[in-house]
Amino acid sequence: MKHSTRRAASIAATALAAGLVLSACSGTGGDTDSDTGGDELTEVKLQLQWLPQGQFAGYFAAQEQGFFEEAGLDVEIIPSGGDIVPQDALANGDVDYAIAWVPKVLGSIGAGANVTNIAQIFQRSGTLQVSWADSGIESVADFEGKKIGSWGFGNEWEIFAAMAEEGLDSTTVEIITQDFNMNAFLSGDIDAAQAMTYNEYAQLLEAVNPDTGELYTPEDFTVISYEDTVGAMLQDAIWADTERLESDEEYQETTVAFLKAVIKGWAYAADNPEEASEMTINAGSGWGASHELWMVNETNKLIWPAENGIGYIDEAAFEATVAAALSATNETGASLITEEPPATAWTNEYIEQALAELEEEGVDVKGDDFEPIEVELLEGGA
Repeated sequence: MKHSTRRAASIAATALAAGLVLSACSGTGGDTDSDTGGDELTEVKLQLQWLPQGQFAGYFAAQEQGFFEEAGLDVEIIPSGGDIVPQDALANGDVDYAIAWVPKVLGSIGAGANVTNIAQIFQRSGTLQVSWADSGIESVADFEGKKIGSWGFGNEWEIFAAMAEEGLDSTTVEIITQDFNMNAFLSGDIDAAQAMTYNEYAQLLEAVNPDTGELYTPEDFTVISYEDTVGAMLQDAIWADTERLESDEEYQETTVAFLKAVIKGWAYAADNPEEASEMTINAGSGWGASHELWMVNETNKLIWPAENGIGYIDEAAFEATVAAALSATNETGASLITEEPPATAWTNEYIEQALAELEEEGVDVKGDDFEPIEVELLEGGA
């Protein structure tokens, strides 16, 4: 994949579009003077789902490469260490946009949050359940009677949806709340641990096997990918305020401008994973260089190629996520949702406009020729 934008023409076109937006927008949170030409920038607050890391590389790339500014935006990227629920911050009016997994937000919508999915950035689920190769756990059907790790906080619903499809009663497994690391698994307290392709799985492969003195290898583990199960659910999406989308023309225009800049940021991360990983490290990720590069590379795999364009919401995939959410029951008998979400839960209106405009500017929004790189993990992710 190449971010072949005919850069000079693209910047000029983006600047023209930004000028049109700014002529209509007074800003979502106040205005500041631009460093280029004195034009006013529209202030935007973006709430992340977690701390800065490669999972969010496209947003930091959009900021560092000046794509937000070219679009007439002054974007503040706000991290969360678990102390902020992104969709709640959005629904409360604290931010303008938020990044969150679809099932988590479906639960919030069921509880009254008035938010809309405007761009499905991750096209595929990155959740795994990892066990030792000799554990006998080859599929979700083998979870019965086992200690199954999960982080909770809404990350567990793919597990329960996959179990429901297998006809497993959730009370037949022992759900172990694990930290956002693999320590409990490595110490034998968990039979199958939850892991993301781009994070916790890498933590295993950068850990030393005490029996060999070498790093663990994929052959040491059995990996179940929820993408291969009915339990697979859509994950990182961009959410907007539903009421503002319906009534605020300035917010509508800002939304298109914001999505265009974000798409360019993710296209940059696809073509320049090393530089993108450095950006997230500089933003405060705290991970080592090899781990961070792995994270960016694996995140790119969840996005590219994008058959209908990055961010486009596939109706069938969204409905499958809803169906899985409806079927899932946790170990206490609680359900994630009990009824279908409203029609306002998602829209392709703004992403379609952003994609069309970017394609006219020469931006590759599908990444049909995307190829991931090879990443060598070092001990501790150094």
